[in-house]
Amino acid sequence: MPKLKTKRGAAKRFKVTKSGRIGRKKACASHILTKKSSKRKRGLRQADTVSKADRKAIKLLLPYA
Repeated sequence: MPKLKTKRGAAKRFKVTKSGRIGRKKACASHILTKKSSKRKRGLRQADTVSKADRKAIKLLLPYA
């Protein structure tokens, strides 16, 4: 069976943790920041994990992660 190709867009966006969860960056943190509160922007800096419902789909995009 041939090797599976990793979806490069997914590889750039997600990182798999040691425990097997998938980490991601939060949305809405790149532009139009003046109207967002400092508290909200601080929260957007923190990494988040992918929800359980989406985990299976992302695992398919990252076959060797």
